[in-house]
Amino acid sequence: MEKTISIILFILIPLKSFAQHTFSIVAIDSITKEVGSAGATCGDAVLWPGTPGAALISDIIPGLGAIHTQSYWNEQNQNQAHEKLIDGYTAEEIIDWLINNDAENNSSIRQYGAITLINDSIKASAYTGENCFDYKNHIIGDHYAIQGNILLGQSILDSMESRFLNTSGSLSEKLMASLQGAKVIGADTRCYDDQVSSLSAFLRVAKSEEPPNDIYIDIIVEATPNLIDPIDVVQEEFNNLNLGIENYLIQYSEPQILRIIDVLGREVTNTKKGALLFYIYDNGIVEKKMVK
Repeated sequence: MEKTISIILFILIPLKSFAQHTFSIVAIDSITKEVGSAGATCGDAVLWPGTPGAALISDIIPGLGAIHTQSYWNEQNQNQAHEKLIDGYTAEEIIDWLINNDAENNSSIRQYGAITLINDSIKASAYTGENCFDYKNHIIGDHYAIQGNILLGQSILDSMESRFLNTSGSLSEKLMASLQGAKVIGADTRCYDDQVSSLSAFLRVAKSEEPPNDIYIDIIVEATPNLIDPIDVVQEEFNNLNLGIENYLIQYSEPQILRIIDVLGREVTNTKKGALLFYIYDNGIVEKKMVK
């Protein structure tokens, strides 16, 4: 009965300030300068009509940074944060401004995570208002910020950080691992009875160079049927990104070695130098053949 009442309340509260978004991470790769954003919540696009579910909080500006405005998400606060990011404010300056200029004069119910890149300097910051729902907290690293509310406990944030730091590979792989670190039943405590971590999730990454200067990984799971954990769905879509001939590029890193790298920066194979032929058939099948 309590769950039914909660759903009704979320539907009736205006869109501009209703969302309780739960756990998320923003990060910048110090080498490639890619900007990334990932997160999940027990709310979804069905529960909150007219939204992309958890991805509602994600605001990435390639080459500049990203900010998450979560816990009682407010559209005006989000827009102001976006403008400050464009204007060159650091992560801490953006959050300080939001705290002092809250659209509803109630920053104590907000939670923010921000990452900025200014003149090759990466700055991360986060804020958790005292009136956010427990368990609530955040973690700030050199090039990432992790934040969450309505959590099972601190272990969710710690696991996200550990997976992010201890996973090798590209920024997208590290963010995916961080999201998997929160795939615990009831990570968002509202989802405990459903035996999933959340109902909606996302993973988004933007390249910094020109061209293109856009978000090239944009996986948004608005809602999952039959109580499938949305983090699993994000993982499946992520795994599928390197399928297809268009995602491969060939690099010669050493005189006698041919390396094939997929779109995520992962080495697909490592062979003796030779001619790599691709046969693409009408039915979409791709056949690869090495001619030495």
